[in-house]
Amino acid sequence: MCTIHKTFIGNARAMNRTESNSVDIVVTSPPYPMIEMWDECFSSQDPSIGESIESNPDKAFELMHRQMDEVWKECYRVLKEGGFMCINIGDATRTINGKFKLYNNHTRISDFCNSLGFTTLPNIIWRKQTNAPNKFMGSGMLPCGAYVTLEHEWILLFRKGDKRQYKTQTEKHDRMDSSFFWEERNVWFSDVWDVKGTKQKMQQSGSRERSAAFPFEIPFRLINMFSQKGDVVLDPFLGTGTTMQAALMCGRNSEGYELDGALKSLIENGIASMDVDECNAFIKQRFDRHQSFVEERKKQGKEVKHFNKHLDSPVMTKQEEEISFNYITSINKTKDGFYEADYESVSDMRNIPYQLIMKFG
Repeated sequence: MCTIHKTFIGNARAMNRTESNSVDIVVTSPPYPMIEMWDECFSSQDPSIGESIESNPDKAFELMHRQMDEVWKECYRVLKEGGFMCINIGDATRTINGKFKLYNNHTRISDFCNSLGFTTLPNIIWRKQTNAPNKFMGSGMLPCGAYVTLEHEWILLFRKGDKRQYKTQTEKHDRMDSSFFWEERNVWFSDVWDVKGTKQKMQQSGSRERSAAFPFEIPFRLINMFSQKGDVVLDPFLGTGTTMQAALMCGRNSEGYELDGALKSLIENGIASMDVDECNAFIKQRFDRHQSFVEERKKQGKEVKHFNKHLDSPVMTKQEEEISFNYITSINKTKDGFYEADYESVSDMRNIPYQLIMKFG
């Protein structure tokens, strides 16, 4: 098995390098309108935004979203029927001219995507609690002047058209091969995720100071939940390339657009520096966690009725009987300037050297 990973520097409002109906899933975290660190990015594309932030912030909010609306239109175009779009977005709170207000980004995006024809699915709340003593806003312990602190972001889920169809035996087998474990399903498909954030400080010269990247675990889960091996993953706001790295680890192809050309070397270095042994140790963690789950269940006297011959392991359901894992054998740059990853099937998970890896945790 082989996957290709393509980085394009350009504005995702016109994803000309991506054909219509060619993408299986979009996973992205765009700039957050009305978060101050993104003001310059939005204003550089539409100067009236910068002019409106202080004089008419509601207008600025709407103009920022109109820029992103064009990206969601493009995502709808390139997605296949039955493909998913997953958007990590936070709402914004801001004081302008002495007036404190919430700017509801997730609702604005949901309304527009619904108008495009997307089917809106149940959302996920990503809980990002902080214990910083100065996190509360307003008048401290005095009533009527303090404000609730936002400690969560949204993961909005949409589907284009009807459910993906699996008509042939090959299509059905490929789907089963990409299944996830019963216990993973119970965590991943909860509507609240407790996932630790990632470091935001950037050292990249000529770019912004903070990456605003989401942690690896977010795209890793979403890609496994809503796509299968060999699918194409698109991130129209690629940033530092976290989605691309997750796609590679999951055995999916990927494409990404990034407006900031200064980030290209950072994205490519992120892929090139992915150590094969470390990646495979991370992949093996899924199997090891499953083995721990099985052992604990047996200790409790509970039955595990089914068996996966590929993994030589008990599993909870018949749908898990065909799960297999593919280890990465190489990651190389192609003549076109993209990256290619090769994989091999694993027949014995227990004999793969294992070390605890924190890089992707």
